[in-house]
Amino acid sequence: MTKIRESDNVRFARLAYAAAKATLPTYSHAKSPHRYTLPQLAACVLVGMHQKKSYRDMEQLLLGSSEIRTALELTDEVPNYATLNRTYKKISSGRWEQMSTNLLLAAEDGAGIEAEYVAIDSTYFAPTQASSTFLSKAGRKHSHYFTGAFAVCVVSLFILAVCSGTGPGSDVPYLDPLRKKALRFGVQRPSGRRYQTVLADRGFDGRTVREGDLIPVIRRGNTIRDPKLIARAELVAQARLDGKMGQRWMVETVNSVIKRKFGENIRSRSQELRIREPIIKALVYNLHRLRALFYLTFLSPKPALQYT
Repeated sequence: MTKIRESDNVRFARLAYAAAKATLPTYSHAKSPHRYTLPQLAACVLVGMHQKKSYRDMEQLLLGSSEIRTALELTDEVPNYATLNRTYKKISSGRWEQMSTNLLLAAEDGAGIEAEYVAIDSTYFAPTQASSTFLSKAGRKHSHYFTGAFAVCVVSLFILAVCSGTGPGSDVPYLDPLRKKALRFGVQRPSGRRYQTVLADRGFDGRTVREGDLIPVIRRGNTIRDPKLIARAELVAQARLDGKMGQRWMVETVNSVIKRKFGENIRSRSQELRIREPIIKALVYNLHRLRALFYLTFLSPKPALQYT
């Protein structure tokens, strides 16, 4: 008997819906119409981002796919594009980040998320959907970008933490927030405290660098006089010989996947929503990494995962 295969898009929708239900309230307001739950609408937004669909196209995708509607428990009707747009604006950046964190905490036992080494890097997203060919012919180029800074587990390639902002600019302000957010997934010592080793490029070299971080020193005047900087330069040189610094390129792989699969452009118009979009792309990426799961429950703090 031939086994019926299930689409990865359906699995993604089911996983996105489970993550949304674990984080969001059932309804955004006590007096909302209650035609759809907030997790259903949030999952629709995530599926649309995953498929690189506009809100209008996402509405048509829902109308044409009974399997995705079943995964999202949409029985009678589907939300229109204006409802999906309002949902994207309504859910704050903190909610989207919490959704990603809850997803990783639930998957921690079976997905190898606990990270001794975490690679950090930022990448730019274009502020318009106009093609580079059009911009070149029009004699225009971007004077500013929107930045997504990611902390990635070098083993599992999950995004453990994300920050967003505008660019071009220095990466130094992103180092400390990313470190603090990612530390919850660090290796646990016998004392109960967690630790991680940060891998990053010279763009993160600043006052927030801590002892043990594998971040190359910026050589101003080609000389280093500070004993602490000399010690860090020697530590990085030894890490290169041991092959540890080479693991930093894992975050470049993640940046490439996000841009190729979910778009290197920012679709939103307002400044607030534009800064929010790299955070949602990080959540979509983590869901994409876990899409092979056919069952994930959030009823217990660390449930077991079943793989296909």
